[in-house]
Amino acid sequence: MAANGALPAVPRCLVRNEQRLRTRTPESRAFAERVQLVMNLTARLNALPFDDLDARRTVLAEIFGGPIPGSLSILPPFYCDYGLGTSFGERVFINQGCFLLDYGGITIGDRVLIGPRVTLSTAGHPVELNERYDFITHAPIVIEDDVWIGAAATVTPGVTIGRGSVVGAGAVVAKDVPPLSLVTPTSAVQRRHLLPR
Repeated sequence: MAANGALPAVPRCLVRNEQRLRTRTPESRAFAERVQLVMNLTARLNALPFDDLDARRTVLAEIFGGPIPGSLSILPPFYCDYGLGTSFGERVFINQGCFLLDYGGITIGDRVLIGPRVTLSTAGHPVELNERYDFITHAPIVIEDDVWIGAAATVTPGVTIGRGSVVGAGAVVAKDVPPLSLVTPTSAVQRRHLLPR
């Protein structure tokens, strides 16, 4: 608190490169319609037989709005909300149960490995209560070449993960990761020893 007892001012934008989409506008309605379409497409994708690779590639091309690299591998179930904001390099592998919330843009470099249940989220809402319902905030995520993101990690809007880095399982990445770095969540801490039966 400040000396006068007031809370310190919060910066309007907490995320680098954040942009805003005003709700209840033609643009936000177009976004909502696209989300509805992509949700239906991902439901279709996830209902396909696992070995029907041609049908899966066709639906993925619809989700992402055009051709995808032949070396891209995405294992179902897979979830995406917009599709038009993602670009892939070569030899990208995305394991089961991943979420790409890509309205703000997701760039995935070459030879990226993404573990199961990873969430890449480029969108949110303003922190300020008086603006929270009036805008969708969004900022791009960039994953450079040769990155490995471990199971159940979450990458937040505006983050760049540098070339060759590893994000440990369960990490929440809210800041840029320098190239050739390893980031992990807090390690498990033993609180007490339990008695045997």
